[in-house]
Amino acid sequence: MQRPLQITSRDFELTPAIEADIRERAEKLENYFDRITGCHVIIEAPVGHHRKGGPFSVRIDLKLPRAELTVTRQNAEDLAVAIRDAFDAIRRRLEDHVREMRGAVKAHEGFATARVAKLFANEGYGFLETPDGREIYFHRNSVLDGHFDDLAHGTEVRFVEEAGEKGPQASTVAIVGGKRK
Repeated sequence: MQRPLQITSRDFELTPAIEADIRERAEKLENYFDRITGCHVIIEAPVGHHRKGGPFSVRIDLKLPRAELTVTRQNAEDLAVAIRDAFDAIRRRLEDHVREMRGAVKAHEGFATARVAKLFANEGYGFLETPDGREIYFHRNSVLDGHFDDLAHGTEVRFVEEAGEKGPQASTVAIVGGKRK
């Protein structure tokens, strides 16, 4: 990385073990793309986490030449799981970005259009309705660039369909025309 890794913890102190885990995971990202210019990891403890718990939030901002990738993940019980999930998500985004840069993937190839028909924001999933009336399941993790919270009933999206365990599901969802709510 061109700039040193930044780690920010809000409302609690990081243990040396957690900090070492974050550093190790950040270093591994360079195996996927060796021109990362910076990485900032922000960890927030829930308010009053010592008394009543709540979700830990882990946000990763990855800076690349001419691009920035961001993910946020939460886990109510375990900070280590939230960190793992956030780094897994940013790695997948980085791999997709590298494939796109190399021309291996056309940005809109394989996308169909739909509208958000049902949204269960608190549970992290929803259903799309295609122009032919089919219902397609999607999960928060399928929405590109962390824009799940920007979705609303009726939002127009592009998506890639795949076969899920319980029927069709969207593996990738992008808001048409960018971020909207």
